[in-house]
Amino acid sequence: LSKKVQAIYLWWHKPVIDQELLQSLPNLKVIANSGVGMDHLDLKLVASFGVKVANAPRAVSSSTADAGMALLLASARRLVEVHHIAISSSMDYCEADILGVKVSGATLGIIGMGRIGYKIALRAKAFEMKILYHNRTRRKAQEEQAVGATYCEKIDSLLQQADFVMVVVSLTPQTCNLIGKRELELMKPTATLINISRGAVVDQEALVMALQTGVIGAAAMDVTYPEPLPRDHLLLKLKNVIITPHLGIKTDKATYMITEEAVENILAALNGLPMPSEVLPS
Repeated sequence: LSKKVQAIYLWWHKPVIDQELLQSLPNLKVIANSGVGMDHLDLKLVASFGVKVANAPRAVSSSTADAGMALLLASARRLVEVHHIAISSSMDYCEADILGVKVSGATLGIIGMGRIGYKIALRAKAFEMKILYHNRTRRKAQEEQAVGATYCEKIDSLLQQADFVMVVVSLTPQTCNLIGKRELELMKPTATLINISRGAVVDQEALVMALQTGVIGAAAMDVTYPEPLPRDHLLLKLKNVIITPHLGIKTDKATYMITEEAVENILAALNGLPMPSEVLPS
């Protein structure tokens, strides 16, 4: 059937797109990805075969923003810890030991103010948070005003001020280990790092050390590297860490919308029309 295949719909990075597969599909015209992140694709290699690529930013942004805020709130109020206390046989605890961090009025620093980052800002505004953001390009003045966000040209300024730092960037050679030892040491000792981008954006070994030594207060992550982590990894043993298994887009409606967006892009490509969510090699 190789000569009949004109489109591939990638679900959770499968099938693997490599040179062997591309060579075996001479009439392939388009690859539609079920999500935003494209770090699993060699876009230049795909383009060299004359194949177009699309992702699904519209479908996933709201669900991923919800997941980011859920992690922020769960970490701030120590929900995983107190859940275990609430269901324990003894219910023996001291209230002073389970004090959380107030979210309303706290400062949220968003690193990456794209579609998802902006939706996080909208949600944070409803929690009366002060919002800082760092991005490659500054948002329009009216967009900043709509969410009450302040632009930080330098990431250092954001890290030094924020009570919560939310990382929402794509994984590229430039963003790999974007948050390392130096950046963690710039953060407040009470601050929380939330990562909903890709695991490799944060230096995990530096993060473990920072959490163990009180350089920062806590971390909440929907992504790690690898996924899942080895069962003996130190991040799995720390009480001031919440980890979820890359569930950002995993809602019933988002899954349906992702497929709709992929089909829309595929049909456009096959009919010679502009694709709504085409991704070009950089």
